[in-house]
Amino acid sequence: MPVDSGPVVYNPGSSHIAVNEGAKALPQDAGHVLLPLARAAIAAQLGLTHTASEDLPWLKASGACFITLTLESRLRGCIGTLRAHRTLAEDVKANAVAAAFRDPRFPPLGSVEFSSVALEISVLSVLEPLRFSNEPDALRQLRAGVDGVVFEYGYHTGTFLPQVWEDFKEPSDFLAHLKYKAGLPPDFWDAEVRLLRYTVHKWRETEG
Repeated sequence: MPVDSGPVVYNPGSSHIAVNEGAKALPQDAGHVLLPLARAAIAAQLGLTHTASEDLPWLKASGACFITLTLESRLRGCIGTLRAHRTLAEDVKANAVAAAFRDPRFPPLGSVEFSSVALEISVLSVLEPLRFSNEPDALRQLRAGVDGVVFEYGYHTGTFLPQVWEDFKEPSDFLAHLKYKAGLPPDFWDAEVRLLRYTVHKWRETEG
């Protein structure tokens, strides 16, 4: 299901792009560790228990992720970090709790929903600034279905995960909706616009 990349947690007080070490060295079956870790963090907030491992070395590398919750194939929460500023394990746990209980678009997750909600984890690569001369030039560089994109203009900012491409066939539509999400008109453009892109490794639970 396409996901609206929700509220973003930035690295407070940092103007540089941190290297996302966790995304570089993830095993292919990382989801078997990351998904239980995220679920365990949510369970703990609800007074429930869920087994998860935190002692693997790659979990201690810095990492940035988004956690998406869906319920009956509908978005139930999405919170993430764009710039790595803590270990991947800590980022997963913090964003899982935030997505479940602090996404301002939804009420906090209830214990009755816990077993029905499905989690998806997207671990981000390093952010790559795009260099372009105008909007058509920027659009030509976007890779549909591959790039997550961060839009920045002054205090306006927003991001779409690569999964959001499922809703749009054309880069122009993708970017127009991202500008709208950032609080600007879909046809807005200015020389001060900044775009960054990233890719993700993602794993998803099956909805029960």
